[in-house]
Amino acid sequence: MRASGNKSTATQARVDSWTWAVRLFKTRSAAAEACRGGHVRVNGAAAKPAQPVKPGDEVRIRLSGVERIVIVEQIITKRVSAPIAAQCLIDRSPPPPSREILATMPRRDRGSGRPTKRERRETDRLLGRTDE
Repeated sequence: MRASGNKSTATQARVDSWTWAVRLFKTRSAAAEACRGGHVRVNGAAAKPAQPVKPGDEVRIRLSGVERIVIVEQIITKRVSAPIAAQCLIDRSPPPPSREILATMPRRDRGSGRPTKRERRETDRLLGRTDE
């Protein structure tokens, strides 16, 4: 008899495998690399790729400046369709910043290179990071 691919009877799974299976990462190797880079935390502690997760655990992922906070609802180890994957987690991520806030943030022109020392000092002064 063949088990259905949607439901798993496992009580825990590797964090890299689970985050890939619920579509938080495109590839499992990208999930493992994020774990090794310190971008994945399980219950507040930095996670290695093989760290087990179980239902009820909080997983925090930092991707391109955005933090995703999810609660493990169900354990799966195989990649499934998006509607099924959505049932395996509870998304507690904060809402993205509004367009007005993003528009007011200073941005460098694309291709203008690294900031000069003078520009960096002005930025530090603006953000209140000066030693003066």
